[in-house]
This record gives sequence, C-alpha cells and structure tokens, in this order.
Amino acid sequence: MPIDLISAIDRQARIRPQAHALGDRKQWLDYAELAGRLQGARRSLQALDLTAGDRVVVWAGKSVDTVLWLLAMLAEDIVPAPAHPGLRPEQVDHQLARCEARGLLADRPRLTQYEQRDIDAAWGWWPAGAEAPQALAEPASIDPLAETHDERQPDPDRLAMLFFTSGSTGLPKGVMVSEGNLDTGTRVVADYLGLRPDDVIAAILPLAFDYGFSQITTGLASGAAVYLDDYLLPADLKRPLVREKATVFAGTPGLLVPLSQQPWLADAPALRVLTNSGGALPLAAVRRLREARPATQLFLMYGLTEAFRATYLPPDEVDTQPGAIGYPLADTTIGLVDEEGRLVGPGESGELVQGGPLVALGYINDAEATAARFRTPPAGWPDPQAERVVYSGDRVRMDEAGRMHFEGRLDEQIKVAGFRISPEEIESVAHAASGVEEAVALGLPDPERGNQRLQLHVAPAQVDADALRRHMRLHLAPYQQPAEIITHAALPRSANGKFDRQALLNQTQTEAH
Repeated sequence: MPIDLISAIDRQARIRPQAHALGDRKQWLDYAELAGRLQGARRSLQALDLTAGDRVVVWAGKSVDTVLWLLAMLAEDIVPAPAHPGLRPEQVDHQLARCEARGLLADRPRLTQYEQRDIDAAWGWWPAGAEAPQALAEPASIDPLAETHDERQPDPDRLAMLFFTSGSTGLPKGVMVSEGNLDTGTRVVADYLGLRPDDVIAAILPLAFDYGFSQITTGLASGAAVYLDDYLLPADLKRPLVREKATVFAGTPGLLVPLSQQPWLADAPALRVLTNSGGALPLAAVRRLREARPATQLFLMYGLTEAFRATYLPPDEVDTQPGAIGYPLADTTIGLVDEEGRLVGPGESGELVQGGPLVALGYINDAEATAARFRTPPAGWPDPQAERVVYSGDRVRMDEAGRMHFEGRLDEQIKVAGFRISPEEIESVAHAASGVEEAVALGLPDPERGNQRLQLHVAPAQVDADALRRHMRLHLAPYQQPAEIITHAALPRSANGKFDRQALLNQTQTEAH
C-alpha cells in the first residue's frame, strides 16, 4: 500500500496537477507540488543512512511538512511511529525505547523541548545513541516525473506503521500495522464513505491516532483535498467547515458534541459527510447534528487501534437506531463470545472479536500483551480459514437485524454490593436526562461496604443534579443509583478525544485527601 498510495499521488499529479491536495493554515499544495516535495522528502531520508524496516518516532505538530515526512517514510519502507505533539519528553523516550527506534525526527518546537535549548532548524534528526541532533531542511521539491517507482502489492505481513495506544493498565503499547492493514482500511473506508476527487477532507484529529491518519490515506488515495488543522476551541471548527468549505469531517465525541452546539453549523456551505468513532456519540448530540444538517450523511462507527475499524451504521438508519454502531465492514468477520469463550447470537451480549485483513500484527516488543489480545479463533468461528483474531475487550450486543450495540468495556465494570454494573448503562440513562451533554460513571473503592461506590460525573455545570437524580431513580434499579453526582463545565478527554476516566479518578482521589 505505501508505494500504491505514492503512485496514486503521482497519477493525480499527471492528470490533475493543479488540484488542491494538501493544506494547512499556512499553505496549500496542489498535486504536482505534493508529488514534487514528496520526492524531496524521500531524498532527504535516503541521506540519513536508514534502511527498510527501520523504526522512526516522528514527534511534530500537524502540518503539511509532517505529512510529507510520514508519507516519504511509507514510500521508503521506513516504519514511522507518530507521537502526539502534546507528549512530554519522557513519554517520547518510552516510545523510542519500546519500538527500538533508529532515531527521532522532530520539528523545531518539539526538538527544542526535547533538547531543552533552542534549535536553529525547522526539523531535526536525532539518531539513537547520538549526543546531539542534526538539522534537516524542510522537504525540497523535485520533479515528480523525474523518477518512476514500480507499484507492488501490499504485503499483509510487512510492518508499515506503529500507533501507540493506552490500555486500562501499563504504559502505551505500539500497535504494529501492516501494509495490508493500511491498504484494506483505506479502500474499505473510502468506499463506504463514498469519497470523491472533489471532496475536501477536514483532518482535525491527531495524526498519532489511526483514525486521524486515515483522513490522509483515504483522502489522497481518492484524489481529494486534505486540509490539516487543530482543535482547541469550538470556534476552531469554523475554519475548516466554513472558510475551507470542507465536505467531509471526521470526529470523536470530543469534537462532535461541541460542533453540534454551534449555531453556524447549519450554514456550513459544503458539508456532506460526518463520521464518528472513538466512543459513543451522545444521543442529544446525534439529534442536534441531524436537526442542523438533515441532508448531511452521519456515519456512526466503531473500531479499535488493534484492528482499525470493525463496524459502521449506514446513515439512513441513524434516525431510528442512533445508539447502534452498525454492521461489520466488508471482508471483516465479527463474533461475540461469552465469559466461557462461546459464540453467542442475536439478543445476547459478549466480547467483540474481530477477524480479517484489518487485524494488526500485534504489539511491538511485547509478546505477553500480544498473546493476551491476539489469539486463535473461538470454536465455531464463521471464517474457517482464519488463524488469528483480536479480542477487543469491549462488551457488545447484537440485535435481531445483525446490528451491533456497544455496551461498555469489560475491564470497566463496577461492582456495587455484589452487583456488576455497566458504566455505559448508567451513562446512557444520564444522557437521556434534560440538560446532560456528557456523562461518565466511575467505581471508587468503598472499604466500608466492600466492592465499590458508584460516582456519576456530568457536564455542563448547569445540570440540575437533583432533577438528574430523580430521573435516574425512574430508570435504574436501586443498586444502580449513583452515590454521588458531580457536575463539571466539561469532562476531561484524552488526546484522542475519548473521556479520560483516569484523570477523573485522579481528581476525585486528590479531592478526597
């Protein structure tokens, strides 16, 4: 896939050289310029004494140049491991060590932070074991037609990229994504979203997030324009959607909830596709998006970094099934297994297990974690040719129509007075209450009673806690009632837009002391 993607860019450079390809707040490159600067980035990498299969951590802000370096590495069979630009140096050190990287490629702000002194260069390359970085210039432009590259079929066993993801315990793990994973994910997603050459893709999510990087691969493979920007405040969303006239916007709940509240959303001139992944989108936000953009297609999706994407709900079912995560993707096999490891059918809940070409190679340099998550298929698996599947750790229910409904993480169950409680069930009821935009249920240690006590955090701060408590009593069993309801202006989220449960736990425990 890496070479195929580069070839796709080269083809666009020949047939649509002046079409917008890749832009950020400072610049737009057309396809001829993108292809030329990509060749320059490849030449720069070739001068660094890197060989195929070498791993490189890329720590940089989101920009045209950052994407050029990442694409050039894919083209040269160097394995990029993008690091979130907001990480601390010690967190970057962990990624460097975990993937046994040949070095760190960083932009000036990150390199200055890492070196703790100002660096007079736009980019720097710091080889592993070296005492200091060496300066790199921004990728220069070379005639894209001066060199030709043979296309080759993606190798499902060849490592292409690393995406670091945090689990419920331990340090982040590096998910090994193969060429086959990238190729299949690009093709399948671009197909069901119906991406076109006249689209403008708003790439707002972090490039260190597989869902965020997918906006680059699917957009450029489709001949579309990809606009890069960052999100800090809701007003930041107006730039891609209004000024740049984006037609496709991919978000997590952390982006789409505030977007649904913007009065100008109905006036975005070109938006035709919205997608959500990385967490369940609250029903109130779904309804607001549908009211503001009735003609815009809303795709509710589910996936995990270890297998990229598993399901999506067709837009024509969103109004009637807004809580569903949809049906399995093409070429993907989905099954649900109970606590005994047996496959269950419609109407029952179980851990989602995924097989097919999107299943990653495992975790880099972590055989124990890989063996725990990536296993042989359970008995009766629908695909008899499958040798390996990934266990998601997510509890999902399948309805009679074959739609999947997310019910929660298996490792986040709360036990109160001997009863097992799903935090997502509590959160779903809270979301249905008047005024509640965000909700997270936590289990806190309760030594006096054993097990845990249930605590509910909601936003915004104006939520009437007494009215919410009455609502909860109407819809949940006595043992499911929160011991405490705490209101916030907004709930904390991780860099990937998911609710940061650990931050809430830490905050709660700090306040208790």
